[in-house]
Amino acid sequence: YILYLLHNKKRRRCVIHEIEVVGIDCPCVDLAVKRSVYAGIQMELSKSRTLAWQGGGKVATGIVAAARLGAKGAVLGAVGDDSYGKFVDEDFIHHGLDTSYLKKREGKTTNFDIVLSNRETMGRCILYYPGTAEQLQAEELPLEYLTNTKYLFISMLNPVVDLAVDIARKAGAKIFIDADSDSEELRQMIPKIDVFVASEFVYNAMFDGGDRQENCKKVMELGPEIVVFTFGEKGCIGMTKGGYFELPAYKVDVVDTVGAGDVYHGAFLAGLLKGYSAEYTAKLASAVSAIKCTRIGGRAGIPDLETAQHFMETGVINYTDIDARVEFYKRGI
Repeated sequence: YILYLLHNKKRRRCVIHEIEVVGIDCPCVDLAVKRSVYAGIQMELSKSRTLAWQGGGKVATGIVAAARLGAKGAVLGAVGDDSYGKFVDEDFIHHGLDTSYLKKREGKTTNFDIVLSNRETMGRCILYYPGTAEQLQAEELPLEYLTNTKYLFISMLNPVVDLAVDIARKAGAKIFIDADSDSEELRQMIPKIDVFVASEFVYNAMFDGGDRQENCKKVMELGPEIVVFTFGEKGCIGMTKGGYFELPAYKVDVVDTVGAGDVYHGAFLAGLLKGYSAEYTAKLASAVSAIKCTRIGGRAGIPDLETAQHFMETGVINYTDIDARVEFYKRGI
C-alpha cells in the first residue's frame, strides 16, 4: 500500500465534487428484448414489440439506482471508444455520476449483452459478447477518489479490487458488496466488508438449512456490521447490532426481473447514505427493486425517492417519470 502511494503521488489532485460512493465494475450495454417464446432447435421469425437499449453491469446498474435516489457517486472501470462505450459513459453522466476515471480504451470495444426475457415464465437467456477493453489496472486507481468517499461499492473480486478495498478502508471508507455468487475469494473478503448484501444463491451455498437468524449472526461475527440476504419474491432477511429482521417482498405486476438484484443493492446503499435504519433501508430497496420489475430492462424502471416512498405508503406507483425513461431507452444507441 505504501509503495502504491509513493508510485502514484504525482497523480493526486483535489476532488472538486463531493463523492459519497465509488463503484468499481466492468460496465456493459444491454439490449433487453421481451418476447413470448424463445429458445429452441428451430427458431421462427417473430416480432418483438418490446425492446430497450440500457446500460448494464452489477455495480454499474446499482450505482445508477443509488444516484436516482440522491446519492453522489463516481464510477471506476473501462470501456471501449466505440458507440457502446460512449453510450455507457453518457448514461452515467445523465444520472449525475462522475466518470472522470471511467477509462475509454482507444481502439477497444465495450462489453455487450443481448438479454432475452420470456414473457410467460419470467425466465431469461443472456447472450454475452465480451469486449476487448481491459479491466481497470492497479496503476489506474484514483487515490483522490478512493480516499475521499464514504463507501466503496464492489461486486467482482480480483487483485485490483482487493487493492482498492485496502486503500479505501485505510482511509476510513466502508466497503459495500453485492455478493451474487459464492466463491473462495468472497469468503476471504468478508472480514473486510462492512455491509454484506448477498443473494439467495450465496445463502444456500454457505448454509445447509439451519436457523436464519443464527446464520446471519455467523456472517456478522466474521466482520460485517450489516448482513442481508435477498430471496427474490420471497423477501429478504437481515441483521445488525440492533437485531434481526425478516421482510416480505412487495407485490407488483412483474414485467422483467433483469437487474432487480442490482437495483436492490444500489437502493440499499442510498438508504444507508441517507441515515435510514438497516430495516427501513431494506424496505426501501425492496420497493425500488419491485417498481423496477414493472418495466423492461435494468434501468428504465428505477424510480426516484419520492416515487418509491409514495409506493411504500400507498401501494400506488406513479409512472409519469418512469414511463418517460422507458421511452428514452427505446431510442437506441
